[in-house]
Amino acid sequence: MPLRSRPLALIVVTLLALAGTLARAQTPAQIDTIFSDWQGTAGPGCVVGVSQNGRVLHSLAYGMADLEHGVINTPHTVLEPGSVSKQFTAAAAILLAQDGLLSLEDDIRTYFPELPDYGETVTVRHLLNHTSGLRDWGAVAGIGGWPRTTRVHTHVQMLDISARQLSLNYSPGTFYSYTNTGYNLLAVLVERVSGMSFAEFSRTRVFEPLGLSSTQWRDDFTRVVKDRAIAYRPDRSGGFAMLMPFENVHGNGGLLTTVGDLLAFTHALESDELGISEEMHRQGVLNDGRVISYASGLFVDEYRGIRQVGHSGATAGYRGYLSRYPDHGLAVAVMCNAARANAGGLAHEVVDLYLADHLGEPPSVQAPIPAPLVRLPRDRLQMITGRFRNTRNHSLALLEPTTEGIRGPWGRFSPQTGTRFEGTGSRALEYSDDDTFTLIGANGDSLRFERVLAWEPDDEALQSLVGGYHSAEAEVTYRLTLDATGLKIVDRYGSAAPMTPLYEDTFRTGMGIMRVVRDARDRATGLRLTQSRVWDLHFERVD
Repeated sequence: MPLRSRPLALIVVTLLALAGTLARAQTPAQIDTIFSDWQGTAGPGCVVGVSQNGRVLHSLAYGMADLEHGVINTPHTVLEPGSVSKQFTAAAAILLAQDGLLSLEDDIRTYFPELPDYGETVTVRHLLNHTSGLRDWGAVAGIGGWPRTTRVHTHVQMLDISARQLSLNYSPGTFYSYTNTGYNLLAVLVERVSGMSFAEFSRTRVFEPLGLSSTQWRDDFTRVVKDRAIAYRPDRSGGFAMLMPFENVHGNGGLLTTVGDLLAFTHALESDELGISEEMHRQGVLNDGRVISYASGLFVDEYRGIRQVGHSGATAGYRGYLSRYPDHGLAVAVMCNAARANAGGLAHEVVDLYLADHLGEPPSVQAPIPAPLVRLPRDRLQMITGRFRNTRNHSLALLEPTTEGIRGPWGRFSPQTGTRFEGTGSRALEYSDDDTFTLIGANGDSLRFERVLAWEPDDEALQSLVGGYHSAEAEVTYRLTLDATGLKIVDRYGSAAPMTPLYEDTFRTGMGIMRVVRDARDRATGLRLTQSRVWDLHFERVD
């Protein structure tokens, strides 16, 4: 049997609430089946809450909250939902804008003069929408040798790292790129504008007005929190080891809460109890006019053909997901204290139970690629396939000819013309006469690729790269060394990792894509590192 606590009021399905909106009433046993992997006393687990129109239908708990002391998870267990927290931070900032104390169009350097002047304006709205171009401070800290969860990071360190960044990933508003920096800055901004700690402002303006009595920020990880679950990851022996967020940064994550409070908050946004819902749900607009799905701490999109508003999260060993479906009044919250739990997947399985008669095909059912409208000869397909460089992040894409078209990292594509190929999910490839192609994504984004040749550098070429390379922005020096197995990158602790050649002067490393920078005399003078949340981080050669 699952370990859970079920007050009668929480397990009785209210048919009146379901009438006319949900096609199917569900029982706790049906939800138990979804969480079968998380039942029992041998490991951590999950807590799930389901509500309709603000009324809780089910609140169920599985597995252990504390393996060391034999404490089970209950519906009242306090966990962290990771980046689900961002919508609470967005709400605080928007409340200040509603009070007239700031504008969402303000230049953030008005509040953060310690940040560099990049010659372009980063606004508060850019922070809310993840379109600022600011590098993710946690990713930079990881490059520097201290990934998150390995030391006690604070907002002081976050600001210090952010202030050291000499450039943005891109011009503000050009792209959407998820970065925790924006939401940590928003938390500090609320403090600087309101004159209150972020925790106190949140308590008085958000938590207490909405009755969120079990919610607080983890602004001091050493504070004792009643009913808090410990987070775990699998260990090598087949058991579990603790994986806790021993850090004080918050606003990007760091919310301590229950599934009941999460359901109450998302219902408050739906019913506009704080008077900020229109702004909270306003989706970001890029400089080219493209509307993105990210609003203010919320993804506004679809799930299997129905409207969805939600967010996922992960912090250390905690996992979380909160979503609602406005056309059906349904909301689902899932939090887990197990690193391998897929909170979003579990939440959507619950949604599938309730809204089965309203949903389109499941995500696992892939639509077939469009039928070819033209037949291209094999030699033509071979001419336009091969090795290509992503001009945005410098990654390598391999395109291969198939019997019906082209296959690449994004699936198969069939020819519609001599230069356009259609794939699934509204993806398309467009070839140009200059031997480049553009990948057009389902969300309207486009990526340009240019052809590159395979590169097999000899020992002399690799030896010319051996030496030390320092990044002032990450405050770290790496060394490139050469041995019989090839070029290696060595960190400050002596750990070495391979540098795998992709194309000329470009390598794949465990940190991301590393490119060699050369001077006019063709001497290697530096490196540039690009990963998902940090673009073109500079390393200058020091010996």
